[in-house]
Amino acid sequence: MYHIVCAAKYRRAVLSDAVDGIIRDVCLEIAKRYEIIFLEIGTDKDHVHFLVQSVPMYSPKKIVQIIKSITARQIFERAPEVKKQLWGGQFWGDGYFISTVGKYGNEDMIKNYVNKQGQPRV
Repeated sequence: MYHIVCAAKYRRAVLSDAVDGIIRDVCLEIAKRYEIIFLEIGTDKDHVHFLVQSVPMYSPKKIVQIIKSITARQIFERAPEVKKQLWGGQFWGDGYFISTVGKYGNEDMIKNYVNKQGQPRV
């Protein structure tokens, strides 16, 4: 199980409700095609948190590569106005954060954290 954070290119605030919906739909399609299960998806204005589970034959790098490439392509197809906000370039920034999540340790804590993305902090 992995906690993955991907930022939009230039940390631009392009993750509107429409783009959030596209990301969630595309992730469901990815889950059907690849053996990647999305347990939680949390979006903020400029980055996305994924909590995913996958088979051992996919390296963490490969999982991120699949997610970033397919979601970017679909976002540009379904919401072309986003491409203009990013000056016609890439959707995702070059880097990403990834960490493993233990089944018996911090899984619930990470699920809570990912779920609360984009909500005002009190």
